Amino acid sequence: MSIRIGIAGFGKIGKIRHDILAKRKDCQIVGIFEKNIDHQSNSSCNYFKSIDELLNNVDAVVISTFNDSLAEFTIKAINKNIHVFCEKPPARTVDELKGVQNALNKKKHIVLKYGFNHRYHHSVIEAKSKIDKGTYGKLLFSRGIYGKAGSIDYRDNWRNYKKISGGGILLDQGIHMLDLMLYLSGSEMKLLKSQMSNLHWDIECEDNVFAMFTNEQNSIFTLHSSATHWSHKFLLELFYENGYIILDGILSQTMSYAPEKLITAKKSENTNIAMGKLNEKTLIFDNDISWESELNEFLECIKNKKTPINGNIKDAMQVLNLVEEIYKRNEQ
Repeated sequence: MSIRIGIAGFGKIGKIRHDILAKRKDCQIVGIFEKNIDHQSNSSCNYFKSIDELLNNVDAVVISTFNDSLAEFTIKAINKNIHVFCEKPPARTVDELKGVQNALNKKKHIVLKYGFNHRYHHSVIEAKSKIDKGTYGKLLFSRGIYGKAGSIDYRDNWRNYKKISGGGILLDQGIHMLDLMLYLSGSEMKLLKSQMSNLHWDIECEDNVFAMFTNEQNSIFTLHSSATHWSHKFLLELFYENGYIILDGILSQTMSYAPEKLITAKKSENTNIAMGKLNEKTLIFDNDISWESELNEFLECIKNKKTPINGNIKDAMQVLNLVEEIYKRNEQ
């Protein structure tokens, strides 16, 4: 079966998705809907004039538009019985995502998957495997830092206009770290404290957010998402009763967060060894299969009529609830 696929939004991410899908034999890229004429650079593509025209010609759609269209286009597609792969964030607000969920509840045969590609990185897959074996014991605390430098034209980036994006660095980048905390801990998280600031950039949205969470096991989670970190940084630390797991760096399109390392250590019971000097094991990963892997899951779910394991509507609602709670707490 060849799946007819359309792409809505042909910026950087839309082009990445296009290039991956174009290599596959089990699907056919029917065409693209893109408002910005500057992005219509692939002359071999068939461009549609509207999202409705695109949806009339496909079995599935990849939605990689600005955030203000994500929920709207997803609902349109679901109502037309079209499978959807939508980039993160799943929506600007929980209310928008509830509209998606209501549409999906009426079309249970439709596959809806969200692009949380960090779950498919080798370091995350390996960490999840180790955690699920249970040998590290109870999670005590977790720290996550996701920081970037912004850019020379950062003030003019569409992500910093709240009406379009819905939020700043938290919704753009911090949401990935929150999703990984939820995924790797396997627990629900509750917001304890948060502080959101605009420390440097003259923009509508936040450029830094600090937040603390807990769960039913009384584990503590801390998050720092920043657009003023200057040196790109990805660090997720998980400390357990019996040791720790650290994800340091992550492979990206720019390679500015590389190298991607997984550092693990078990707590020593040997009284002859000085405390604080554990025997660490480090794995270094040099290839990123995340973009291909999540699209592969999406297409396999369509073929086998299954709900995605990763990036499903439940995952999306869980992480967006946390994001919105932080925003609401800081508006009070």
